[in-house]
Amino acid sequence: MRVFKTRTMAVEECRKGRVTINGSQVKASRMVKPGDVVQVKMPPVTYSFKVLQAIEKRVGAKLVSESMENVTAPDQYELLEMSKAGGFVDRVRGSGRPTKKDRRDMDEFKSME
Repeated sequence: MRVFKTRTMAVEECRKGRVTINGSQVKASRMVKPGDVVQVKMPPVTYSFKVLQAIEKRVGAKLVSESMENVTAPDQYELLEMSKAGGFVDRVRGSGRPTKKDRRDMDEFKSME
């Protein structure tokens, strides 16, 4: 399954415990079988994918959609939209001065009120 752009990124996310199959945390080497539900936590959203068929060989990213189905709940996408709209609100304290883009985003948000 190709959810991440590189294998290295996928392995790191598995090590951090952000990937689960059928509710249990997994190692990167875990094999998937048809019917498994893979959940990937990419804060603030948890994506869910149902495996339709196992792929024996590596395939291009365009062909992956044929072997899995996105079953992510609609409320997760709402969370994503809300976080995009208020992205600067979650700014980490002590991370330095806002960039020019951050300031423009804040000004735009304030003008919407």
